[in-house]
Amino acid sequence: MESLTRRSLLKKSSLAVAMEFLPGSGVTSPIAPPQSDLVHLNLNENAFGPSPKVRPAIEREFARLSRYGDNKAVEALTGQIADYERVDPAQVVLGENLGALGLYLGSEGGPGGEFIYSTPGYLALIDSASRVGGIGVPVPLNGKYENDLLGLRAQLNAKTRAVYLINPHNPTGTVSDDKSFKDFLRDASDHAAVIVDEAYLEFTPDFWTRSAVSLVRDGANVLVFRTFDKIHGLAGLPIGYTLAPKKLAATLRGQGLGDAESLGRLNMAAASAALSDRDHTDRVRIAVASERQKWFLLLEELRIPHTQSVTNFVFFDTARPQVEVAARMKEQGVQVARAFSPYSNWVRVTIGTPTENEIARHALRQTLRQNKG
Repeated sequence: MESLTRRSLLKKSSLAVAMEFLPGSGVTSPIAPPQSDLVHLNLNENAFGPSPKVRPAIEREFARLSRYGDNKAVEALTGQIADYERVDPAQVVLGENLGALGLYLGSEGGPGGEFIYSTPGYLALIDSASRVGGIGVPVPLNGKYENDLLGLRAQLNAKTRAVYLINPHNPTGTVSDDKSFKDFLRDASDHAAVIVDEAYLEFTPDFWTRSAVSLVRDGANVLVFRTFDKIHGLAGLPIGYTLAPKKLAATLRGQGLGDAESLGRLNMAAASAALSDRDHTDRVRIAVASERQKWFLLLEELRIPHTQSVTNFVFFDTARPQVEVAARMKEQGVQVARAFSPYSNWVRVTIGTPTENEIARHALRQTLRQNKG
């Protein structure tokens, strides 16, 4: 490893990089190696790219780019998602809806409603609610770096407007115990709406049984959010969806969520093609798990504490300020995620291609060696 340089690795051909992802898996990358030396492992993007079905689906829409997205495409994608999730189409609201959902819930009933959430975390919904008078109620993670279900339950009261949870959690990558989590959701949803952000759940092998969509099917006051940005590899054409109780879903659509014009013709075509290719997502899941295990082996070799992430990123404690580690790694051509207070010594690294991960692990070794010196 001492002779390894990021430039020599990044000069590998597109074919070589694609072939080394996971031998025999069928996973290949549609993306050529980076043109610069900087490897971006900071935003939890899917380094393995979208399904090969996505590109032709987008190209078929090129002749109609002068036309707005149409309701037929919305209906078709909604039906496809409903079949995939085994819910009524009336429960599906298309779009990256977390911000809009925060605005709606924060406004409904007037200012002063409380929004309980785990901290640190991705706070698009909480931030939106705060703009219209919602009050965030942060609850620290438990000792396993998971959602603290007991602590969250203790905050429920008459002012609670909603509970917002990410499972698996971001930035820790941990997934809550399935039974305990669903028991909490059932209990909490009797008091207020509960929104579960499952952006990373499809990276888990037991995704279908873990998903909180089972409670949506049962009629609980639970909403599940998903995005095509992560395992489906469509961060450049952002689109997602929310599964909600029928009455609330109808209200959200009545306020303009899931509007064909705002969703975009290309985004809907890409999402439909991606969702149709379950074999590709299975291959990506396996490839990510294989690369994640290589990270775990390195962290254990270096005796670096880390979470048991089940996602496409790892989270570990370097016992040094994150800002220093991040700066040193960037000097070596690797950009990692921002710091997540209060975990000021912890670093989150997105799982990239095998080549990118090799570069990043080498950079981490060098960084820790420099700090020791």
